[in-house]
Amino acid sequence: MQFLWPQMLWLLLALPVLAAAYLYLLARRKKAAVLYASLALPRAALGPRQRLRRHIPPLLFFFALAAALLACARPSATITLPADTVTLVLAMDTSRSMEAADVPPNRISAAQQAARDLVVGLPASVRLGIVSFAGTAAVVLPPTDNRQDMLDAIERFQLQRGTATGSGLFQALAVLFPEDGIDLEVILFGSRSDRAGRGTSLDEAAAADAARRREQGQQAAQPGSYRHGAVILLSDGRRTTGPDPLDAARMAAQRGVRVYTVGFGSQQVTSAPESSLSYFMQLDEPALRAVASITGGEYYHAGSAADLSQVYRQLSARFALERRETELGALFAAAAVLLLALACALSMAWFRR
Repeated sequence: MQFLWPQMLWLLLALPVLAAAYLYLLARRKKAAVLYASLALPRAALGPRQRLRRHIPPLLFFFALAAALLACARPSATITLPADTVTLVLAMDTSRSMEAADVPPNRISAAQQAARDLVVGLPASVRLGIVSFAGTAAVVLPPTDNRQDMLDAIERFQLQRGTATGSGLFQALAVLFPEDGIDLEVILFGSRSDRAGRGTSLDEAAAADAARRREQGQQAAQPGSYRHGAVILLSDGRRTTGPDPLDAARMAAQRGVRVYTVGFGSQQVTSAPESSLSYFMQLDEPALRAVASITGGEYYHAGSAADLSQVYRQLSARFALERRETELGALFAAAAVLLLALACALSMAWFRR
């Protein structure tokens, strides 16, 4: 447990002083008891239960004061709580290498089945959007909480040539932040100056995005700090076209978005129906790990359909519950009020004061 205002903990030093004052008052009362002709008289009147009872209200008051002082220091802790509404974007590789049969019946069929399992197991608080990428990227389904629409979208995947991993991630960010005005045309296809051989599209897009965020008073977030959405990116091969996925990862990190990357299929070079594709069917694990690392996400390898389903189950559970820093001052304040009320009630019931 941590304290946001640790300097307030100095107030706890008042507790030993208060305890010492209470003991001093008890000692003075013992001296006053000498005025009785016989000590047996007050002892008999009190009895052992009465002697114990008289200390309970002050003890409860002592604990109430301690809880109130701790609340003043604003304690906080990292605890697991039900997640708020989360928008999840699944970016799926639909390159021709997904025809490979190293994952029976083939990679794309196994990936579709695992995606259907993901949809079935999603918490009610999660909205899902789907993006596919091959030579280019496309939005298959905008974020929705309609499970049937998700299942229908998974059936619409069409395989194409090329693997534009960066395009898929940029498109996923545009889906996750529709109001941000991310200029996909410049990022994915280049500006007019690009086509004329001048300038770089990513530099222009990054500069425009940074200027827009400054105008809106938005600062770069800490990587992984965005709690309302995340991206799951599945790929089975190396990037062959499109922007560098690390550039997209840096844009995601500036928004605090975690990207969980999944390398699907054999880690070795795998043969394909077209031999010219075999080189690009080897997993680019260093790039996928780097994307996850930059954004504060995690990398998973799934060598089979069962592995992929297990990865999706783990991620689904992660989005249902989340660990976050939570201030506990209200709990300590409530405990102080309850203890103080109990102390007052017992004092009135037992001693009429």
